[in-house]
Amino acid sequence: MLLDALEVVLVRTRFPENIGMAARACANMGCGRLCLVAPERWEIEKARPLATPKGLPVLESVRVAPSLAEAVAGSTLVMGTTARLGGWRRSVLAADQAGALAAGALRAGERVSLVFGSEDRGLSNEELLLCQRLVTIPTAGEASSLNLAQAVLILLYECSRALRGASARNCAGSAEAPEAEQKAGSGGRRITAAEQERLLEAIKAMLLTLDVLHGDNPDYFLLPWRRLFGRAGLRRHEYDALMGLCRQVRNKLGREE
Repeated sequence: MLLDALEVVLVRTRFPENIGMAARACANMGCGRLCLVAPERWEIEKARPLATPKGLPVLESVRVAPSLAEAVAGSTLVMGTTARLGGWRRSVLAADQAGALAAGALRAGERVSLVFGSEDRGLSNEELLLCQRLVTIPTAGEASSLNLAQAVLILLYECSRALRGASARNCAGSAEAPEAEQKAGSGGRRITAAEQERLLEAIKAMLLTLDVLHGDNPDYFLLPWRRLFGRAGLRRHEYDALMGLCRQVRNKLGREE
């Protein structure tokens, strides 16, 4: 399939019928991977009619994960969807920008997760923290909430469109790849979501030791670091260097106490 290395992740879905329609959207756009995180009800028989025959292979190979962290652990690019903007939700991508970013990662052989929240509440703040980039689909007026399958279809369309465009440029002998693709393909492999979380925990422990982070909510003050690493697309050798720095700082402070 066109989007073989991309996985759609649905978090806390309430209705099996919506899962069926999302599976159909995946099949329409060439995405064969669908993961459910802690669904309220997962009844495949109710999902089948909405998946239609074309979506059944996707539906029948659904992966179920107990948490979002586990679902996206192996991905190097995790993009979460949100209709709520403002506050700490900064540098939010439009659908076409997200598609270009995903296409660059996919062409570099990396795994991508597109994360969608529940039908009534979307993704929680804690779940959005696990996403390196946030994506929104602009809508008209007060009707900001899209049907789950509609949102899946729109974002997968943008990913497939960007991927086809990149392939066409490559076939035409274009000397210059898009910026997102250049970043995704340069250097060693990008770190996975699980590795980024380990790095953030090490950074947090170091900053707490230095008394840079303090108070009852250090995770809130760690948000700038999350945004930085989400944009940076760190490579494994950079991850190793930063982890080593955190260890050295803590060891040095420990010896001086």
